[in-house]
Amino acid sequence: MGQGNDTTISEFLLLGFSEGLELQPLIFGLFLSMYLITVLGNLLIILAVSSDSHLHTPMYFFLSNLSLVDICFTSTTIPKMLWNIKTQRRVITYAGCITQIYFYILFAVLDDILLTVMAYDRFVAICHPLHYMVIMNPRLCGLLVLVSWIISGLNSLLQNVMVLQLSFCTDLKIPHFFCDLKQVVQLACSDTFLHTVVMYFITVLLGAGPFSGIIYSYSKIVSSIRAMPSAQGKYKAFSTCASHLSVVSLFYGTVFGEYLSSAATHSSHSSAVATVMYTVVTPMLNPFIYSLRNKDIKRALCRFFGMAGTKRIIMLRLKKWP
Repeated sequence: MGQGNDTTISEFLLLGFSEGLELQPLIFGLFLSMYLITVLGNLLIILAVSSDSHLHTPMYFFLSNLSLVDICFTSTTIPKMLWNIKTQRRVITYAGCITQIYFYILFAVLDDILLTVMAYDRFVAICHPLHYMVIMNPRLCGLLVLVSWIISGLNSLLQNVMVLQLSFCTDLKIPHFFCDLKQVVQLACSDTFLHTVVMYFITVLLGAGPFSGIIYSYSKIVSSIRAMPSAQGKYKAFSTCASHLSVVSLFYGTVFGEYLSSAATHSSHSSAVATVMYTVVTPMLNPFIYSLRNKDIKRALCRFFGMAGTKRIIMLRLKKWP
């Protein structure tokens, strides 16, 4: 292949996790199971929030948006990986790779920003409870989500435009199960200094910025909880943050783990395995974290399926009626 990426490059080769054919069925079954659990679990969260009027609050509005983003996030990479394993073809077209990079960055940054927005929501609820519904009005909630999409979309567009300007050599093997931006840039034959600087600058900006916002919000929350006179009030206030704090810890813990793992081992295979933690495992566990400790979510699901079961029984009886 030549230097011009606009005419000669047709596809990249995704090496995935293992060269051994005997492990491919196991990998396929494992990732298919995790993907189905992720989609089903997050759909149930969206269903519970949309079907129960008691959950039409800012906290659950942001939660349903996070669940939607998690579904899209995993759908960006896993279906293509499963298709490649099934067909024994590990290729992705140039256009497909660019598209995957765009949506992967879009939903990864959206996850990050939405977690920050949810931290701000908990900050207002605990530190300013009397003004919560005034501050977190529907207009502000919608605006926060809209701004999150705009920031993520512009960032993804910038990253993609810079990738489109690169020229690539003949070795187009990506040691990953999807088109990772960093791995694709490393395959370029042209100068990538500017691309690398911009990539790491944006990563630090959109990573450290939201993380600092979360830390600030929870520092204020902890101060407010400590100032509460009753132990019951402290427990109730902390319980409203426990699920979100668990998801934040899981998300940032796996992200930091992936970067530390890749920096320590310099192994692409180790980096790919570590990436699975926040691209697949974290979106899969989020619904369990929010539903197992949340009585409102469980009550809404029970009410929905109870009504659905009742309607089904009525329809069956109507069909049997002479």
